Amino acid sequence: MKIFALYNIKGGVGKTATCVNLAYLAARDGLNTLLLDIDPQGSASFYLRIKPEKKFGTKKLLKGKKKIDANIKGTDYDQLDLLPSDMSYRNLDIILNDLKQSKKKLKEIIDPLVSEYAYIFIDCPPNITLVSENIFHAAHYLLVPLIPTTLSMLTYSKLIKFYKKHTLDQSKILAFFSMVEKRKKIHQEIIDDVHKVNKRFLKTYIPYASDIEKMGIHRQPVVIFRPNSPASQSFIDLWNEIKTITAKKTLI
Repeated sequence: MKIFALYNIKGGVGKTATCVNLAYLAARDGLNTLLLDIDPQGSASFYLRIKPEKKFGTKKLLKGKKKIDANIKGTDYDQLDLLPSDMSYRNLDIILNDLKQSKKKLKEIIDPLVSEYAYIFIDCPPNITLVSENIFHAAHYLLVPLIPTTLSMLTYSKLIKFYKKHTLDQSKILAFFSMVEKRKKIHQEIIDDVHKVNKRFLKTYIPYASDIEKMGIHRQPVVIFRPNSPASQSFIDLWNEIKTITAKKTLI
């Protein structure tokens, strides 16, 4: 079982669209897959046409397996389940701060699910908070989409500094470029420069594409409603690259 967290300090980088498409592709491989939507904005839940139960929220999430099992929903796609977001997750940091072992509470919640799913994807809220630290401990891999701009690369450097300061395993970080516009000279220059020196970056990039934006209209993964588009192929290539890289590493 592998746990992938789609994360970035910044919002608006294509994180949720990537999470939904990768989770769908994992399920399409024929393996049980769960998407945990812990971003209070609930965009992944919206894309997959699922709302949480009215009585489910942060407190029940933190109670663990029985409460979680009762609120996991099947999606329209075989072998893909979703634990939908709830707006109360905006208070998750506050509640976690009052708990013992607060940095590893999410890991404690997810661990009982390992026997049920081959893959777990986490759609994460932006920023570096106590929720983020929980994600860093819970995930086997942190998938970090970055727009190839100077400020976006600055946020990536801050993430690396945070990992170094807190002695976290940097080999978990797999960054890739997202919302790429090849006609922009700065995008191409940054991609070329980074790939020359940083092995932590995946080779596949996700383009800026209207088809990806249209996920909000179709409320489906791009690989469903535009399977032959360049955007769909980029998600397929990214998933294949991730599978190849992560297959080489033994998880503890």
